[in-house]
Amino acid sequence: MSTEKSFVPLQVAVLTVSDTRSLDTDTSGQYLAEQLQQAGHVVAARAIVKDDIYQIRAQVSAWIASDDVQAVILTGGTGFSGRDSTPEAILPLLDKSIDGFGELFRHISYLEIGTSTLQSRALAGLANRTAIFCVPGSTGACRTAWEGILSSQLDNRHRPCNLVPHLKTAVAACDTRG
Repeated sequence: MSTEKSFVPLQVAVLTVSDTRSLDTDTSGQYLAEQLQQAGHVVAARAIVKDDIYQIRAQVSAWIASDDVQAVILTGGTGFSGRDSTPEAILPLLDKSIDGFGELFRHISYLEIGTSTLQSRALAGLANRTAIFCVPGSTGACRTAWEGILSSQLDNRHRPCNLVPHLKTAVAACDTRG
């Protein structure tokens, strides 16, 4: 009898926060959507909203409330410019923060871009048993987040632990033993 777990595909929404990008020019959101699909997950939704606290919060709130979305990845709006407002939009929605995400992202990013990572306000948390990840808007930053953190933490087979058992509707499908 095999003790190997079966992969549990998640329904993940991708939100690009940008005042200038369209679906045609959104290389970061496209990269994330492609990586999710290649890993076996389902892109439940994909959207672009202006860098506006209330537009961001409204879209993410709708996905948090949906039974069809288990995780949300936001790209963009995490820097220091006057328009960057993703953290301010998301923080009030979180039931619990995943502090280690931002810390680990900046650590990995430091190895790639040095002290410029200081300006990243990447963050993550849980809201209504939905994982929310906020990463910078560059495709390189999305690659860093995906390859260094998200691909394993959204995979129920990753040992010794991953985030899947904490997500709505994935709990029943995800055996956390052995």
